[in-house]
Amino acid sequence: MKIILISDTHGNHHFRAPSGDVLIHAGDVSARGTKREIDSFIKWFQSQPHKHKIFIAGNHDFYLEEVAKNKMQIEIPNLIYLNDSGCEIDGIKFWGSPIQPTFFNWAFNRNRGEEIKKHWDLIPKDTDVLITHGPPHKILDLTKSGEYAGCKELKKKVLEIKPKLHVFGHIHEAYGKITQNETIFVNASLLDDRYKSVNTPIEVHIEV
Repeated sequence: MKIILISDTHGNHHFRAPSGDVLIHAGDVSARGTKREIDSFIKWFQSQPHKHKIFIAGNHDFYLEEVAKNKMQIEIPNLIYLNDSGCEIDGIKFWGSPIQPTFFNWAFNRNRGEEIKKHWDLIPKDTDVLITHGPPHKILDLTKSGEYAGCKELKKKVLEIKPKLHVFGHIHEAYGKITQNETIFVNASLLDDRYKSVNTPIEVHIEV
């Protein structure tokens, strides 16, 4: 299975993603989180040629947080939207969550420790591809100021379940791909820390 990974486009999504079986966006599809911005992203995402298209929300995507808080149903033709939920494609099990450690007054914030751990406890042990907006601690999470911004509780969970792939974004300047403990980790942020579109989608192959 050829998977194309992107994240943190913040409205700068006027391009055609490379071909593949699955296209994943790991959150921050918008800049200010308005319904109009998110509708624009959805229209673009739907236009991509991939057979399967999966996305989650990020800390900028306030409208999607409102949808979740009000328990509104969100059904989008030809797309899979995950919010502490999963899906299965050709035997590969995906799980997605928009949650990240509290950072100012953004969307989908949870306090570090027990509060955020409740969300990671929901991740099934047989997850093959994990999609979160924020990174795990000390894995592609180093900020420009020298801080490791990732979540320690998320890292514990990832080390426990050992997914084949863990994709995230959030920390723009930590874009890249590494492999540790049998898991491929990808920070797929397409914008840099100045919100300029400088990075390219990352391609990963997963055996079905």
